[in-house]
Amino acid sequence: MTKRFPLHVKAVMIDLDGTLVDSIPDLAAAANGMLRELGRPALPVELIRTFVGKGLPNLVARSLNGSLDADIEPVLLERAMPVYERCYAGTNGRHATIYPGVLDGLAALRAAGFPLACVTNKAERFTLPLIEMMGLSGYFSRVVAGDTLPQKKPDPAPLLHACRGFGVAPSGMLLIGDSLNDAQAARAAGCPVFCVSYGYNEGRDVRELDVDAIVDTLAEAATLISRN
Repeated sequence: MTKRFPLHVKAVMIDLDGTLVDSIPDLAAAANGMLRELGRPALPVELIRTFVGKGLPNLVARSLNGSLDADIEPVLLERAMPVYERCYAGTNGRHATIYPGVLDGLAALRAAGFPLACVTNKAERFTLPLIEMMGLSGYFSRVVAGDTLPQKKPDPAPLLHACRGFGVAPSGMLLIGDSLNDAQAARAAGCPVFCVSYGYNEGRDVRELDVDAIVDTLAEAATLISRN
């Protein structure tokens, strides 16, 4: 069934990495720092870009394997994770940039009266400093990070947690993201979902995803919804 726009929703959730902020330069610098410490060769930034989307343990495992395969020995992952986290703590927010249209989109959503939540798979100890350094924290009244709950996207639990926080039914809570994780989480939760055209999505085309709209900017997304 063809969606009619504007969609009527009450609140909006927005993904962080690949949707609001291009954090690949920080993530890649940390991954290569980790690899160097473990005596492994550095990887091209564009390859590491395809590893992002399912949380830091998957990024670390994929970086160790040099591929999308995240199947590694648990002992190696246990050794590598604190090295990566230490490296990332030193790079988080240093080279990241806000995508075009994000600030205009956030301003438009706030002006329209939408409560906003940031819902990400990134751990809170990295999420909160990043959105603060990017000047985005003032837009979000709620942040659901990757360790807020036991589950991460594509599990619907983080989205449903945000819905409960705003007292909004899932059907009235839009998720804006950039990946299959976001699409699957939204569909499982019963939320409408838009994907941006510029994100990571593990190197795949977002136009293949089951979403309600593909938008080129967050500002465009703001034009496709209204408060009900």
